[in-house]
Amino acid sequence: MKSIIGKMFGSGKGKDVSYEQAKELANHADAEIRRELASQSELKPEILYFLTEDPSAEVRAEVARNRATPPQADLVLAKDADEMVRGDLAAKISRLAPGLTANEKDQIKVMAYEVLELLARDQVTRVRHIISETLKDVAHAPPEIIRRLAWDAEILVSGPVLEYSPVLSDNDLIEIINRGSSTGRLNFISRRTDVSEEVVDAIVDTSDEEAVGFLLANKSAQVREETLDKIINQAIDVESWHVPLVVHPRLSGKAAMRLAKFVANNLLQSLTTRKDFAPEVMAEVRSVVNKRLQNLSSEESEDGAVMTPLEEAIEKVSKLFENGELDETTILKAINDGEREFVVAALSVLTELPVINMEKAVRQKIPKGMVAIAWKAGMTANGIEALQRDIAGIAEDKILKPNDDGEYPLSEPDLEWQFEAMASIA
Repeated sequence: MKSIIGKMFGSGKGKDVSYEQAKELANHADAEIRRELASQSELKPEILYFLTEDPSAEVRAEVARNRATPPQADLVLAKDADEMVRGDLAAKISRLAPGLTANEKDQIKVMAYEVLELLARDQVTRVRHIISETLKDVAHAPPEIIRRLAWDAEILVSGPVLEYSPVLSDNDLIEIINRGSSTGRLNFISRRTDVSEEVVDAIVDTSDEEAVGFLLANKSAQVREETLDKIINQAIDVESWHVPLVVHPRLSGKAAMRLAKFVANNLLQSLTTRKDFAPEVMAEVRSVVNKRLQNLSSEESEDGAVMTPLEEAIEKVSKLFENGELDETTILKAINDGEREFVVAALSVLTELPVINMEKAVRQKIPKGMVAIAWKAGMTANGIEALQRDIAGIAEDKILKPNDDGEYPLSEPDLEWQFEAMASIA
């Protein structure tokens, strides 16, 4: 199928237009023709530069996507008023970023780095998120840019590089941890591959329940035996750590006996079936377990298996949903009553996001993300404050409130994007 320009000049795909024809087309009244012109990879740099001032955002976005666009034009587009234009430029410039540094000598590379730096500071989260997602696992990404992204106030931006970037050193990570970073940041660091012993110790020293939980579930994390003992000292009051502790690959026999004294009955069997303890150690573990089992209440089943609170909530929510009784009033009452698992299960059903993913999303404590989840679940804005505060545990000064009209404080496109971002990081 011939392009519009191709039909005008009989040039097939429209790539054989002359310089004079291109100048004429750049001023054409039809924005679609100008947009098609802006997509041409053989176009002269000065034409592309001219199109950076085009009144149509679609045309400017096409210039932003074009790899032939000169760095001078990219610098103009990095300050474009339209978020879509800057977002498209961010996607392109991030792919060209590996190897760039703040000390470039080549003028073209200097301008490319300046463009990247401008976009990494962009006021719109989505633009910075694009750069973060593109560079998160790139070994030769610019260190200064990666560090800036790692410190970003929005977890949707900082999260990807904190979890994946090989550019961040242990010193970088420990500084972020020691400066009292939010749980969201710590969670991402805890999920990194091969978290070092020093970083593990720094996270454990925060006593952050969720971050330590993610750390325990991370089989590649380098946890010292003394660090594991320190976690067990606190674990009696932190039920969420019990499962990952019981199955932890570096659990010592001594630590297993300590766990056997307080973990739930349904976890005891896991301790007695481990294959990595010496026979005499296993005998001692089983002795402790048997004493516990002898004291089981007659109300419990023989194997001690019980449904977890989340499993019970899923069962209850599913029945309500099937009967058409799962509505906002029910969810708001559950929030008010502190029934966290019920609310998580309800949001999972209503948004069609798997409950495990929903649980992870809620734990990120991202205000805009929680507001987007409420919107996706079909709730009005009335309950978004309570949802953020009482279910996600977001600090009062971070909570997003309905606007003056009682509506959502974000636009629908932004809500949709925020939900998709939450689903992707969960």
